[in-house]
Amino acid sequence: MLNVVLVEPEIPNNTGNIGRLCVGTESRLHLIHPFGFVINDANLKRSGLDYWVHLDVTEYQNVEEWMNVIPDKSRVFLMSSHATNSIYENEFQDGDWLVFGKESRGLSQEVLDLFENHLTIPMSKLIRSFNIANSVAFVVGEAKRQIALK
Repeated sequence: MLNVVLVEPEIPNNTGNIGRLCVGTESRLHLIHPFGFVINDANLKRSGLDYWVHLDVTEYQNVEEWMNVIPDKSRVFLMSSHATNSIYENEFQDGDWLVFGKESRGLSQEVLDLFENHLTIPMSKLIRSFNIANSVAFVVGEAKRQIALK
């Protein structure tokens, strides 16, 4: 089972869509506070609430609390548009941790400095980044494809 980690998510619709993706791909969702919203019916109804009851989700008060549950930090992959290694060059394994930052700024330098594996999704120079829900779908899809081939 893959682990999808959202560090300080800001937009409820994105988190709801990612929650739905996690249910559909049998992935776990890990949410690190602070959030830019409250997890409730009104915020998540359109994008993921129908599926939220089936979601394997854990919340953490901060990055340090989350780091305490990671059994192998070498299997943590942080997504950054500034990384040089592509998700398509990486070899994913079942149980990997796929980490995404907040919508407005991505992952902070402090979080990036905690782990050595930084990956990017190749994209046209005409855009700065993909929407986070789309980014999670790209990475989870590639990881699941690779795992299925093993």
